[in-house]
Amino acid sequence: MGMNLSPDETLPCRWAPADDALYRAYHDEEWGVPEYDPRALWEKLQLDGMQAGLSWITILRKRDAIREEFDQFEPESIARWDDARIEKALQNPGIIRSPKKIQATIGNAQAYLDMMEAGDHFSEWLWAFVGGTPIVNQLEDISNVPAKTPLSEEISKALKKRGFKFCGPVIVYAFMQAVGMVNDHETRCRRHKEVQELHP
Repeated sequence: MGMNLSPDETLPCRWAPADDALYRAYHDEEWGVPEYDPRALWEKLQLDGMQAGLSWITILRKRDAIREEFDQFEPESIARWDDARIEKALQNPGIIRSPKKIQATIGNAQAYLDMMEAGDHFSEWLWAFVGGTPIVNQLEDISNVPAKTPLSEEISKALKKRGFKFCGPVIVYAFMQAVGMVNDHETRCRRHKEVQELHP
């Protein structure tokens, strides 16, 4: 039965395996879509930080449980966590049970709130690094993409200066790809063009 599918309908980016529905849905619906909501951006940065040393699919499979444990990633709530609340989280097998990563998330919530209080809108602050417009790369193969770039190093330094942790340049570049600050969909992938059209 010939379905006459064009290559871009059958070939997503090579990192999104067709036999993993969760990964494919993430690729097809979320990855690279420009995100402008400050709280959503902060959440994604925390999840990318939690990924350090692990695979992204591990985070993706635990994401719902992580969101539930971490108060739906409301910075105002997480910033107030005390030792007892940390201990409660550490008992949850559904999350990444790393004391360092949990402490970093609490500190990052405080850093986020400090920025907002100082009048630095987290989304506008981040997007200013790319001039408010996604960087559109022309990748034929995702394996050619660098782990970090001079810009991700610059953003990483700026975040650390503001008090953020688990935001090294490699984590920051993965974050930039995920939230659409950089379009790194392969050119053969239909999402390369689709996410470009989502930028207002």
